[in-house]
Amino acid sequence: MGDPISLVVGLGNPGAKYEPTRHNAGFWFLDQIAQQAGIAYRVESKFHGLVARLPSAGGSVWLLKPTTFMNRSGQAVAALAAYYKIPLASTLVAHDELDLPPGQLRLKQGGGHAGHNGLRDISAHLGKAFHRLRIGIGRPAQPGPVVDYVLGTPGRADRMAINEALDDAGRVIEQILSGEMQLAMNRLHSRGKV
Repeated sequence: MGDPISLVVGLGNPGAKYEPTRHNAGFWFLDQIAQQAGIAYRVESKFHGLVARLPSAGGSVWLLKPTTFMNRSGQAVAALAAYYKIPLASTLVAHDELDLPPGQLRLKQGGGHAGHNGLRDISAHLGKAFHRLRIGIGRPAQPGPVVDYVLGTPGRADRMAINEALDDAGRVIEQILSGEMQLAMNRLHSRGKV
């Protein structure tokens, strides 16, 4: 069993314009956790984001939605982690993932940023050893720059697949927060397999 999680960060861009876009899948996950727990976010300017406290079996867990825009996400994560002395190994970052089809999730620790500006900035501020919940959004049909795709809205079927995956992640949130990553991974990674 690994370290329990004390901070869950959802990556996205602030504002109604970006709310329905694929790049905000990390925000969708954090919104779902808060809704499930019946808690609300509050603006916390010293942490450059929206913050909530989630009661958990191992104590409370901080939820953070940076309001810095994606490429400055590390500023928010570093501020909250430093203030509450949260180690990198106790941090989980939920983010959109081009290399997984919509509706697939993967948990992992460490690794590169694969061109994801939010992960790149967090790694630059803190290092790479944080946990990741990779939320599949798929790749665009045409090769080329992906910015319009990640800042676009998924079709109905893709959004439904992503929502179902996030529901599944919500069902294993206690295992994730308590550091039982292997158990959570086994449940998440077997989604849709017969």
